[in-house]
Amino acid sequence: MEKHPKFGRLDLIIGPMFSGKSSELIRRIRKYRLCSYNCALVKFDADNRYSNDLIMTHDGKKMTAINCHELYHIVNVEQYDVIGIDEAQFFSDIFPFCNEYLKKGKIMIVAGLDATYLRTGFENILALVPFANNVDKLSAICMSCGKNASFTKRISGEDEIEVVGGLDKYMAVCRDCYKIPSPPKRTPFKSSNTPTFSEVSKLNYEPPCKRQIFI
Repeated sequence: MEKHPKFGRLDLIIGPMFSGKSSELIRRIRKYRLCSYNCALVKFDADNRYSNDLIMTHDGKKMTAINCHELYHIVNVEQYDVIGIDEAQFFSDIFPFCNEYLKKGKIMIVAGLDATYLRTGFENILALVPFANNVDKLSAICMSCGKNASFTKRISGEDEIEVVGGLDKYMAVCRDCYKIPSPPKRTPFKSSNTPTFSEVSKLNYEPPCKRQIFI
């Protein structure tokens, strides 16, 4: 990996809910840390379902994160080589922030929804596509029929576009099941597959080791 490429790098990880975007973001940040890159992982402050200073995925992966409402509020951002941003659709300043720090040679890894539950694109995310070195659109498994799922369906009653929630408010669905007003869930989610925060917190997170060069 080239450290501090001249013009930076932008990788986008997009897709519906429950498609593994946060897990993929964490995986990539860990790879950079193993190579002794100074990495920042950022989460939106309104998403406190599990913790204020942790990103925790639906399958139990976790990593310490910077909690903020606006990306420009990150302290000493210049010190980081790699900046990973989760739930990026919530950040109103995501586009100018990424654009500025790409020019400063930063590696940006941005994960977020590409569309609302109404299948309307998040403009701040889509605006980044022409500037991205790589765009990965992930799919989930339809929680109703088991096909590949590319869409997020809200099953709660809120009308607001941006509502933080998990399995209690949303389903990942395929194109056919999206059209069904109240698609049935294929199987109940077993507790063994959806760990609680207290269960996951028992796992020990080991910081990356320092890179050693042998001559």
